[in-house]
Amino acid sequence: MKFRTRLLVTFAAIVLLPLILTVAAFFAIGVFLVGVQSGNVISGVDYSNVSENLQNLNMRTEQVYQEIMDQMEANAKILEDRAFLKNVEENMLTNRSYILVRKGSEIYYTGNEAAAERIFSILPEYGSNEQESGEVYYFGELEKYARQIDFTFSDGSPGSFFIITMVTNLISRDFLVDMALAIIIILVVTSVMLTYWIHRGVFRPVKELNLAMCKIKEGDFDYTLTTQSGGEIGELYRNYEDMRLRLKENTQEQEQQERKSRELISNISHDLKTPITAVKGYVEGIMDGVADTPEKMDKYIKTIYNKANDMDRLINELTIYSGIDNNRIPYNFHRINVADYFGDCVEEVGLDLESRNIDLNYSNLVSPDTVIIADPEQMKKVINNIIGNSVKYMDKPKGIIDIRILDEMDSVRIEIEDNGKGISQKDLPQIFERFYRTDASRNSTQGGSGIGLSIVKKIIEDHGGYIWATSRVGEGTCIHFVIRKYKELQNA
Repeated sequence: MKFRTRLLVTFAAIVLLPLILTVAAFFAIGVFLVGVQSGNVISGVDYSNVSENLQNLNMRTEQVYQEIMDQMEANAKILEDRAFLKNVEENMLTNRSYILVRKGSEIYYTGNEAAAERIFSILPEYGSNEQESGEVYYFGELEKYARQIDFTFSDGSPGSFFIITMVTNLISRDFLVDMALAIIIILVVTSVMLTYWIHRGVFRPVKELNLAMCKIKEGDFDYTLTTQSGGEIGELYRNYEDMRLRLKENTQEQEQQERKSRELISNISHDLKTPITAVKGYVEGIMDGVADTPEKMDKYIKTIYNKANDMDRLINELTIYSGIDNNRIPYNFHRINVADYFGDCVEEVGLDLESRNIDLNYSNLVSPDTVIIADPEQMKKVINNIIGNSVKYMDKPKGIIDIRILDEMDSVRIEIEDNGKGISQKDLPQIFERFYRTDASRNSTQGGSGIGLSIVKKIIEDHGGYIWATSRVGEGTCIHFVIRKYKELQNA
C-alpha cells in the first residue's frame, strides 16, 4: 500500500472509526440498560436507567413524600423546622428537585430562591379544587411538576409543602458514565489498532531494511529481503534486492579481476624470468670466453636476440592488455576490400610459415567487391594472434594451416584451421578468457601470457562481430569469426 493511501486510511480511521463505534456503543448500552434480562429472554423494559423521565422522578419523590407524611404523623409541627427541611433537601432529594414551603401567601422556606420566584405565583392554592393532599401538578411551560402537602402552622396560618422537580428527559448519570467508559475503550482500541497497523506496515519494514543495509555495509551480500506488498515499501525492497545483486555481482567481478591480475603478474614474471635467465647465461658465457669460435659467438648472439624479442613481445602483450582493461584500444576504421586485404595478409604470413615447414592454404569464396568496415592494423593483429597460436601449439612434423573466407549473406565468416594438437572440450569454452592457458606448466618453449585470444575476442566484438572455436584433440583447432558486410545506402 502506498504511503499516500496509508495516510488517507489512517485519517479516515481516526475520524470515522471512533465515531462509528461510539454510535454503536450508544445504541448497545441503551438497549442493555432498558432491557431487564431474565436468563436469555428479555422480560421487561425500563427506561429509567437511560433518561430521567417523569415516571422515574415520581418514584423518587414518592419515597420522600412518604417519609414526610410519616414525620408529620409523629410531629405535626415538623414542617415548621427549617433545619429539618434543609436536611430533607440535602439528604433525600436529587439535584433536580428542591423544597418550597408556603405560609399564607409568602414563601416560608425554599432550597432554590431563583426557581421558587418563577413558579410561586402559579402554585395551586391551599386546598384548591378539593384535591387530596399529595396530588401531583405539572407545569408544562416550566417543564416542572410539584407534589403538594397541605398543613396548618401552629399559629393557625395555612401552609403548603411542595416538592418541585424538573421533568426534562435528560440522559441519566449512569448512562453518561457508561458512555464515557465506552468512548475511552474505543479510543484505546482504535489507537492500538492503528499503531499496530502502522508498525507492521512501516516501522517493521524500515527496521528490516536498516538491518539489511548494515549487512551490506559489513560486506554480506547474501542477506535477502522479499515482499509481496506493493507501494513504496515494496518498491524499496525490490530496489534493495536489485542493488544487492548488482553489488554482489560487481564484488565477484572485482575479486575475479584482482585474481586474474595477480595471475597475469605471476605469469608475466615467470615468462620474463626465463628469457632473462637465458640472456644472462649466454652473456656470461661470452664474458667467460666459452664462445671461443665465430660459430659459437654467432649462436650465442642469435639466442640473446631471440630472447630479447620474446621479452619485447611479452611487454607488448602486457601493454595491449592494459588498453583492453581500460577500453583504450585505438581504432581507425576504414572500408576494406575483403579479397585484397586477406590476400595481402596470407602473402605476408606465408613466408614465415614456409620457413617453419608449415603449409598455408587459402580459399576465398566471397565476391571480389565484398567490403567490410574494420581497422586494418587491429584486424591484422587478430590474424597474427590466431596463426601465432596455431604455430605455437603445432605438434605435427608437417603443419597445415587453412584460411577460408566464406560468404554468409549479410556477413563474412573467416575460418583459420590448423592440424595441431587440438584443445580438449573442457578447456574449449575458456580459451577466450584473459590469462587462460591450457598449458598449466607454462612451457617456456611455447611462451605466451594467456591473453592473446582474449585480445582477439575484444577486437572482433568491437568491430560488431563475434567469435568462437571448434576443436578435436589430436586433430586440430578451427577459429571462426564473423564480420558484417558494408552496404551503401541506395538513394530512392
